[in-house]
Amino acid sequence: MTHGRPAGYVPAAGQDWLLPLYDPFLRWVMRESVFKTRLVREARIAPGQRVLDLGCGTATLTLLVERLHPDARVTGVDGDPKVLEIARRKAEAAASRIVLDRSLCYELPYPDASFDRVLSSLVLHHLTREQKLRTLREVARVLAPGGSLHVVDFGKPSTAFGGQLLRLFERGENVRDNLEGRLVEFMREAGFRDAAEAGRHRTLLASLSFYRGTKAATDDPVH
Repeated sequence: MTHGRPAGYVPAAGQDWLLPLYDPFLRWVMRESVFKTRLVREARIAPGQRVLDLGCGTATLTLLVERLHPDARVTGVDGDPKVLEIARRKAEAAASRIVLDRSLCYELPYPDASFDRVLSSLVLHHLTREQKLRTLREVARVLAPGGSLHVVDFGKPSTAFGGQLLRLFERGENVRDNLEGRLVEFMREAGFRDAAEAGRHRTLLASLSFYRGTKAATDDPVH
């Protein structure tokens, strides 16, 4: 374990010393407000629904969900105590009511059917293939029947330059699965039969892909 994290854990910014640059990088280089607002809009969150920000990092998305949907019950979860310290300071400064929990995304501490929506931004590319599949199965477990998962992350590059650039940051299969466009396949394997890529967002570095999938209702079981 390192800083209370399991061996091989990839911090949000890649390295701990880059953490102070993480929020500015996303804000200015990745046009964070644009793609995260779109992610929240596509989730179609209704009043009173329970929303989980999976791998919440510094809670930018978590706080955005609360701001756009003040009647929702919003929780963020992350395995990194360092980013959670920043998240808690941001939540306190905003007088927020969000709940922030510490846990790995493939070992969620919530009972079955705890949430109506799960959102995830730039998390899955940090995970090994096994961890991705475990995470997606955990998401299906904690979602209520008919609940939905909404993801934005690196996907199959739309240009050769984008693919070459992302491969500079490739860590074995972690990013490669994204570059090969396998996230939809993994979501379907985890039980999201209607999983699909829902659109793209261009940044200065590369394109991000939006993904969505719905957990089957109780009268439509997944086999």
